[in-house]
Amino acid sequence: MNKTALITGASRGIGKACAIKFANEGYHLLTPTRTELDLIDRNSIETYVAGLAQPVQVLINNAGINPLGTIGNINYSDADNLMNINFWAPVILTEMLSAGMKDERYGRIVNISSIWSGVTKAGRSMYGASKAAINAFTKTSAVELAPYNILVNAVAPGYVNTELTKTNNTPEQIEQIKSHLPVGRLAEPAEIAELIFFLASEKNTFVTGQTIFADGGYSLL
Repeated sequence: MNKTALITGASRGIGKACAIKFANEGYHLLTPTRTELDLIDRNSIETYVAGLAQPVQVLINNAGINPLGTIGNINYSDADNLMNINFWAPVILTEMLSAGMKDERYGRIVNISSIWSGVTKAGRSMYGASKAAINAFTKTSAVELAPYNILVNAVAPGYVNTELTKTNNTPEQIEQIKSHLPVGRLAEPAEIAELIFFLASEKNTFVTGQTIFADGGYSLL
């Protein structure tokens, strides 16, 4: 295995689970810290990619933030940062790293979306918009990059047992969420990482342009 995977937001949650999975499967990992790669700053992204010593075959755009804000109470500074991290950073990374993938005629890109791109809840307008934008970008980039054997997909997790879920929901709310989920529980980060790994691996030879909802049936209700 000589493939390199770049995973953003790999310090915790789904990103950390992905890093563990890819490392166990023999991939060389790039998991930059916020100091090394500031996803709010386009210059930082461009400098980081330009300084890479090896080509990247797999890109996992996982990093994201979810500041809540209802209509009339949206903090636009937070919203700008949200769009930069959740949408523009994946766009820029895809644009820059796909150039090398084209040369190799191989690449796998997985964008981490959210159930809030397809269903909604109060306070999620900006977050949902950023993830809906990622879904649309996934489709178009998949069409444009398919001739180069670069497959692009998105995974839209539901409620996952992560720090972000615990930050935005009280313990009582989490128990209530579990009771409404058809599967009766939250997902574990490692479960989502398994799906991401398949889409990003050589085992995936035909699936592209899809947004797969991994939500335990939440969006069906």
